[in-house]
Amino acid sequence: MLGKRALSAAITVVGLAGLLWAPTLASGAKPGTELDPALCAPDPDQNTFTPNVDNAYFPLPAGQQWVLLGKEQGETIGLQITVDGTQDLYSGRRQVTARVVQELEWVDANANGLVDPDEELREISQNYFAQTQDGTVCYFGEQVDIYEGGVVVSHEGSWRADARGNAPGIFMPAAPQPGMTFQQEFAPGIAEDRATIVRTGSVTVPAGAFANAITVRDFNPLDGSKGTKAYAPDVGLVRDDTLELISY
Repeated sequence: MLGKRALSAAITVVGLAGLLWAPTLASGAKPGTELDPALCAPDPDQNTFTPNVDNAYFPLPAGQQWVLLGKEQGETIGLQITVDGTQDLYSGRRQVTARVVQELEWVDANANGLVDPDEELREISQNYFAQTQDGTVCYFGEQVDIYEGGVVVSHEGSWRADARGNAPGIFMPAAPQPGMTFQQEFAPGIAEDRATIVRTGSVTVPAGAFANAITVRDFNPLDGSKGTKAYAPDVGLVRDDTLELISY
């Protein structure tokens, strides 16, 4: 999610040290506080789920769209994120209705934030999220289409939590604080991303200035790639490595 840009993330993460943050010291979780994966267990005796995600740092109102732009390896890359319909996962007592979020990544040659007909698609994914009774946002997988030359060439990174051996991950804690670490993806050998909340502070992007944003560092143990994202309250994702929010 947000996305499978592992190679680009690994290349650009070094430059993130120069981003202008105004961090505040928060009395949050102790460094290395590992959140319990059971927070997202698909067990009706432990959790109830809703597709109506209203977590302050990752709200997903139906129909909402965010657009981010930034430079990667000399190209302007666009990321369009759209809250779509719903998807049922599991069956019987464990059925979970998840919110579908589409991510579309493309080469925005004219940097206008629009997907023009002659521009190159890089990836389209359908991501599945649901929120628990305590406000934790859980990640139930994604269907990935990777493009080259206008055609789908791979589904690398696709996974669903209801497949054998998999489980939902914690995507956004109910009350995120610096020091929290959690596994966002549970698909062994396919998707195992982990995340740590490293700070709170203000962040300014083309869409505006946002106070009390959280910075999250991602790590993919399968290929060693790393990345940094920022989320603002009542907005959601405002920065994804070199990409910055331009509209929402």
